[in-house]
Amino acid sequence: MLEPYPEITCIDCGGRAFLLTPPRDDGAWLDGDVVAYRCEDCLDRWDLVLEADEPGDADQPGDADDLS
Repeated sequence: MLEPYPEITCIDCGGRAFLLTPPRDDGAWLDGDVVAYRCEDCLDRWDLVLEADEPGDADQPGDADDLS
């Protein structure tokens, strides 16, 4: 199971961007889910796709790609 970071660094301004997207009703995050973040400084929105690091990682606890 993947889990997005609750906070990322805004690529535009370097501020803090926070997760807007809630998990599914069952609390799971799946490979291919789109999550949105909003920067508290510049108010930019970032939509990112969760991806497993390796094939098969979606079944195991881990991080989302490109969310750091």
